[in-house]
Amino acid sequence: MDVRYPIGKLQVPEKVTLENIQEWLKEIETYTIRLRETVDSLSDEELSRTYRDGSWTVRQLVHHIADSQLNMYQRLKLALTDENPTVPAFDEEKWAIQPDTKLPVESSIKMLEGINERIVSLGYSLTEEQLDRAFTHQENGKITVATKVAKLAWHEEHHLAHIKIALSK
Repeated sequence: MDVRYPIGKLQVPEKVTLENIQEWLKEIETYTIRLRETVDSLSDEELSRTYRDGSWTVRQLVHHIADSQLNMYQRLKLALTDENPTVPAFDEEKWAIQPDTKLPVESSIKMLEGINERIVSLGYSLTEEQLDRAFTHQENGKITVATKVAKLAWHEEHHLAHIKIALSK
């Protein structure tokens, strides 16, 4: 197993269906419960563990998940409301070392609860036509709503696996 991609790289079906979307939304819907179960009782030492040399700590990962979901949620909403908007990248490395990432992880879990609730509500209302709406990412090009929902689910699971690897060391 490549610890950088413990659940594998993101794979999106060529033709995403509303059933695919619903499967991904079910993962997102239960994510904060599973994340909280994993990190709730951790000590500072455990929150400082990494899953590989040079990687982010468990604490940084939790804050990164919230930061990233926030950015991806905004991109999803823009794709649904604007005609092919262009969205900026965000420098994940710089975000990961900002002073707010020293806060207790609970602050990011609470944030994720709200963001994920909004993502799930929005996701269950999507139509087949909306799945093809898109935005243009400054660095990664055109990304459809369908692909963004897949990434929202995958990204959380990807980092939960990283956290579990770090805690197993």
